[in-house]
Amino acid sequence: MSTTRTVAVIVGSLRKESFNRKIAHALAAVAPSTLKFEIVEIGDLPFYNQDLEGGEITPPAAWTAFRKQVKAADAVLFVTPEYNRSVPAALKNAIDVGSRPYGQSAWSGKPCGVISSSIGAVGGFGANHHLRQSLVFLDMPVLQQPEAYIGAADKLFGADGKLNNEGTASFLKKYADAFAAWVETNAKG
Repeated sequence: MSTTRTVAVIVGSLRKESFNRKIAHALAAVAPSTLKFEIVEIGDLPFYNQDLEGGEITPPAAWTAFRKQVKAADAVLFVTPEYNRSVPAALKNAIDVGSRPYGQSAWSGKPCGVISSSIGAVGGFGANHHLRQSLVFLDMPVLQQPEAYIGAADKLFGADGKLNNEGTASFLKKYADAFAAWVETNAKG
């Protein structure tokens, strides 16, 4: 019998009609039942500032709740757009918040995957690789294959918000299966 693994999904876009959030939902819909996806919101995290914690200072409640959610997960899936050949500020802030205080990173050792998207043809290649640099430092084993760069994201969804592109649906199924195997191989416990 397989173990069900909880996956913290970090969506880099804060936009209400985010293509990345839609991609995350589409992937969760085709993923093996051994994975349980939970979107962990990042939009309300105060910017990381070390002066707001340590000693007798209580960190912001949003930081504490975020860290707790990430620590409770068996794995992490990042789904992000590309902003100026990098990740959005909100995502970078979430990474920083989760990595502190020093020596207590919520990310450490968690298997993860990265999906990037854009309305352009390159599919967020710059954001994907820039994010991977941080994940290596955070000691997160990152799924290497298949790589996931989803271009023309604005053309993949119907008016109902559902994925309507068979090629992308097939790719997401392949990615979800590979990610499930990666998580099972690399998850602790």
